[in-house]
Amino acid sequence: MSLLFTDEEFQLAWKELDEPQLDGGWELFTETMGVKIYRLFDKATGLYEYKVFGELPSCPPDLCADVYMDLTYRKDWDQYAKELYEKEHSGQKSIYWEVKYPFPLSNRDYVYVRERRDLDVDGRRIRVVLARSAADATAWCAEKSGVLRVKDYKQSVAMECDGKGGTRVFLNYFDNPGGMIPAWLINWAAKSGVAAFLTDMQKACNNYSSYQQKRKVQQSS
Repeated sequence: MSLLFTDEEFQLAWKELDEPQLDGGWELFTETMGVKIYRLFDKATGLYEYKVFGELPSCPPDLCADVYMDLTYRKDWDQYAKELYEKEHSGQKSIYWEVKYPFPLSNRDYVYVRERRDLDVDGRRIRVVLARSAADATAWCAEKSGVLRVKDYKQSVAMECDGKGGTRVFLNYFDNPGGMIPAWLINWAAKSGVAAFLTDMQKACNNYSSYQQKRKVQQSS
């Protein structure tokens, strides 16, 4: 059994594909390009947690999950990823991720753990990826001057075939970027950024094969 995430956490993630859990204050935030985004106000931080339901129509779920997990490739297609790589500490692999923010805001960085499981649910194959901030990150991954460390971050993703060669996607996420970020920017990032990310993911899936071929050539030369 994983020490990072429980079986129950994986179960909760994939079940949202069948029965979205939207009681308790969740509200429809926006719907665009076939993507529905819901949000829930978090009183402790004054920020919102988000749930996203959408489809990647031309990206099969195995490919979608592989692209999502490939950190090196992410730097190739995600314009906001300044640094992204795995670090190991005390036998535990974590991920370091620095995200570009628009001037004059400071960049943010994350140190988090993640795990992927491919589940068999009554003959259905569902890929689930869970991630959250590494609790002891500051002790072994020093914060950079001019970059704000995001210490409260969680994300879960569930992916399943849509029956037509594409992927149904559920995404739940929350992070507290810290600092003085205007509300309009946070709202813009949620409303526009998520839909744009899924569009970029679709393109990344379409281009993954050629990227892998290019990488093989580079590694062999």
